[in-house]
Amino acid sequence: MESSRPTNRAVREALIERLGRRGFLRAAAAVTGAAGSLLGAQAASSAPSSPSAAAPSLFPREILQPGKGPIHGQHYLRSLPDQVRWGYVPALDSEPVARMRSGETITVDTVSHEGILEDQGRDPVAYFGRRGVPRDQVLDDAVAIAADYSRTERDFDVDGPHVVTGPVYVEGAEPGDVLKVEMLSMLLRVPYGVVSSRHGKGALPRLAGGGVPAGITLEEIMPPVGTDGRATGDPTRYGDVSVFTPVRRGRNGVPSGVLPRGGSGEVVFPLHPFMGMMGVAFAPADTLTAPSLNSIPPTLGGGNIDINLLGVGATFFLPVYAEGALFYTGDSHMAMGDGEVALTAMEGSLRATFRLTVCKAGSGDAPSVAFHYPFAETSDAWVPIGLSDPDGSRNGQVNDLNIAMRRAVVNALDFLQDDIGMDRAVAYAYLSAAADFEISQVVDRTVGVHGVIRKDHFTAQ
Repeated sequence: MESSRPTNRAVREALIERLGRRGFLRAAAAVTGAAGSLLGAQAASSAPSSPSAAAPSLFPREILQPGKGPIHGQHYLRSLPDQVRWGYVPALDSEPVARMRSGETITVDTVSHEGILEDQGRDPVAYFGRRGVPRDQVLDDAVAIAADYSRTERDFDVDGPHVVTGPVYVEGAEPGDVLKVEMLSMLLRVPYGVVSSRHGKGALPRLAGGGVPAGITLEEIMPPVGTDGRATGDPTRYGDVSVFTPVRRGRNGVPSGVLPRGGSGEVVFPLHPFMGMMGVAFAPADTLTAPSLNSIPPTLGGGNIDINLLGVGATFFLPVYAEGALFYTGDSHMAMGDGEVALTAMEGSLRATFRLTVCKAGSGDAPSVAFHYPFAETSDAWVPIGLSDPDGSRNGQVNDLNIAMRRAVVNALDFLQDDIGMDRAVAYAYLSAAADFEISQVVDRTVGVHGVIRKDHFTAQ
């Protein structure tokens, strides 16, 4: 892997010199569709394990307990109680739990918060056992976090729910750079997940003080108001709804989630594993539980971005704010629809492998937008992102989808103008005629919209 890097870079620089940066990007777009299908195999072959072992997502042949089963990265990070932050993300001066060089790969055993939270009893063995899961299919690291996490005092009503693993120090990363995060593999650690809806949250919430959001009635709030037990102060009596969702092989052998339809029927949907949370340290803080570090709202540093396109083969670009970037991840999803309306996706623990690469300004290795705002890319699309409140919980919380939409459009225009070379007015017309803008999520206080700009539109016919 290391020996091929100078040759590839030299070829790239020669092409840029010959074609110009914008011309190079246009040419790259023309071949990306064909090359993209090879990305998973390429990523796998660069890892220690064999290519066949690193298929994009595998139905679990075994329970991936810590240290067991395939580990595709050059580095391996467990989610031990002293290597995670429960409900909060790292600050700018946080001590890293792992270090790596730019361009290397790392495998992270992520732990889903569902099944260990206070409203579920904070005992995953008992919680999943009541749903027919034997003890040996409950993750040991989930059990350890639920029982032994003591870095902060948990407050279910204030803290974020997420188990955040990291941060990882990437050598050479400095403020003003971009961290390029490539998704190489996402392995299901267990054959089940959970989808949860909690009072006061989701797309149909009861507002603080008992109010009803505009556009719905009291009777349309979910979960129903009559089951709201938050006044008790005991999370196990809140009336929250968690739906256990087993995984099995669905149509054509595809790993799928299964939900009851009523009667004897079922709803079966394909899985698409991805990490809901990937970020870099963004905010200064004096304490581990500072509001600016709460894991729920995404920020300019990424975090709980919840974009379901960011599965295997996708790339996520993050502006760097701290030395070493201080990358973290969590909120592993087995499947999620745009909007994530009930509050959570199908949450389930994943073993995720990333390549982390530092991109310097002027190198041409990252889109220009990414130096000040998160940006994503798949094999067939560029994905500009908009957030309603990109500084997180600071200066008040804004969850206006109109704001997120406008920022996604502006970032799309900036990319098309500065990186692709389109006239801005023409780019605006193109976005209206042919690009899609999708709701990332509406449940993270800061809401998100992402654009989908198809690369094949820019391929010469």
